[in-house]
Amino acid sequence: MATVSTPSGVPGVIIEIGGLPVRLRVSDPEFIALLQERYAGFVTTTSEPRFEFDIDLQPPDIDYQDRDVEVVYDAGKWSFARGDFYAEWNPAAGRGRIRQTANPYSIDSVMRILHTLLLARESGFLLHASSAAAGGRAVLFAGVSGAGKTTMARLAPTSATLLTDEVSYVRKLPEGYFAYGTPFVGELNTPGENLKVPVGVLYLLRQGTENKVEAVADAVAIQALLESILFFARDSELVKLVFETAADFVRQVPVRKLTFLPDARVWELVLRDSASQR
Repeated sequence: MATVSTPSGVPGVIIEIGGLPVRLRVSDPEFIALLQERYAGFVTTTSEPRFEFDIDLQPPDIDYQDRDVEVVYDAGKWSFARGDFYAEWNPAAGRGRIRQTANPYSIDSVMRILHTLLLARESGFLLHASSAAAGGRAVLFAGVSGAGKTTMARLAPTSATLLTDEVSYVRKLPEGYFAYGTPFVGELNTPGENLKVPVGVLYLLRQGTENKVEAVADAVAIQALLESILFFARDSELVKLVFETAADFVRQVPVRKLTFLPDARVWELVLRDSASQR
């Protein structure tokens, strides 16, 4: 089991998603095993963590137990709260703490919130979209609930590699935009492969009576992208950065509308069209 020791002696697990390693420290061996299983493929013993969190396996204070997600920045610290967890994070110190019960759903939510904040300053975002690597490029599928994101992941040919069926991880590097596999699962309950792949095309999904691809105006593409980006903080500076990243993404990456019938033939069209975008 890939467990590492921390300077304080409390066992820790380093989880690296999107090239950003985070150490979670907890003294409970059963919860460490749960983390190892939940994030299998994303646990590392070689990367130096950028941030560390101490986990206290206790229910959150009663004040938070009926709350929806709240993400607040105050006095140099972020706080994340929901009915099943409470977390604080000091970015400057690189440290934080999480109070939650011993279940994987709470830590999953904390990790998603944390990465949305990290990515906002790294010209990236988490996107409610499925994605797969095909032909050396990442193909992303976004849309409203029920549009077919999971269906596209399920229908993917064996030549494609699933990056996620639920939450796509997009980050800008000097060479352009890249998609990373994530452990965040949806209906398929299958984690993505821990890969880093250049983004080739983003498809906006709509189920219809035929398979066809159409161009999308930049303004429409930006609006659709923003509607699918996961972001929980009401922070004007970060919201502005996310908007700027979305606009830049649309300028650099082809965004197309994909109308499709839910059968495997749609992937033949996707592979042909995505290859033509290079």
